[in-house]
Amino acid sequence: MSLPPEFHEIAKRVNNWGRWGEEDEIGTLNLITGPVVHEAAATVRTGRRVPLAVPLRQDGVQTGLIPGRVNPLHTMIAVNQEMFGPDTIATSDDAVTMGLQAGTHWDALPHVSHGGRIYNGRPSGSVTVHGRAGHSGIQTVRHLVSRGVLLDVARARGVERLDAGHVVTPEDLDAAAELAGVTVRAGDIALVRTGQIQRYLAGDREAYGYPSPGLSIRTPEWFHAHDVAAVANDTLTFEIVPPELDGLWLPVHALHLVEMGMLQGQNWDLEELSAACAEEGRYAFLLTATPEPFVGGVGSPVAPVAIL
Repeated sequence: MSLPPEFHEIAKRVNNWGRWGEEDEIGTLNLITGPVVHEAAATVRTGRRVPLAVPLRQDGVQTGLIPGRVNPLHTMIAVNQEMFGPDTIATSDDAVTMGLQAGTHWDALPHVSHGGRIYNGRPSGSVTVHGRAGHSGIQTVRHLVSRGVLLDVARARGVERLDAGHVVTPEDLDAAAELAGVTVRAGDIALVRTGQIQRYLAGDREAYGYPSPGLSIRTPEWFHAHDVAAVANDTLTFEIVPPELDGLWLPVHALHLVEMGMLQGQNWDLEELSAACAEEGRYAFLLTATPEPFVGGVGSPVAPVAIL
């Protein structure tokens, strides 16, 4: 099935190829400048820290819906081993096998392609089995700290959790920004709360993954207009599933990653942050969310922290 005209029309309007030069590999992260980070630091008032990652565990968020994306398989490879003889100092070590997008994570720009291209017009063939991502691998995100803004769509709609079929629209994002009392500005990292992660936290992994609320194909234009640097939410697939347009899977991924060059994150736990922001009456904060620098990776786990 070919991509519909509606997708291509939006793609033209949000495309950032060449905006930061032909050699650019980090896309909208270019919007996070020194002055942006300096202003972000000024949002810290109390030093209250809110972790946003789900624990990495063998019975984590992945249910097999996405083949090969396994939850962490954690193995002890040494337990109190006296490496240098009896009664010497002993060490314990462990190892993990996991999908890099298994838990709370960022999708790198080459995670998705369409029409044989990834961000900045590079060929999708630059992603190979042995060479991995030849361009825009997750290691190119050397630091990711900026002002975070919680767009609490669920709270703005007066509910604890959006219905599974709810399509998050630009109008929803406007309402959440109004609730927050903030103007989303260039270089911000937007965190969109649907409340869907509540299902996983309550122990229902299947209900968490599918069906799920998520972002509409119309929202990339909203992020583009506000020059958002990166966006994450509290669902497994980020966008609405089943898809908003019949048979068109992952169009928001393609628009964000390929056309805009904007990082996208999933499985972020925004529940404690929602309560903290409502309690303090402010929805902007310093956010640190640098991914693990797997060379050539098309995604990476992250342990983000909001600092209020």
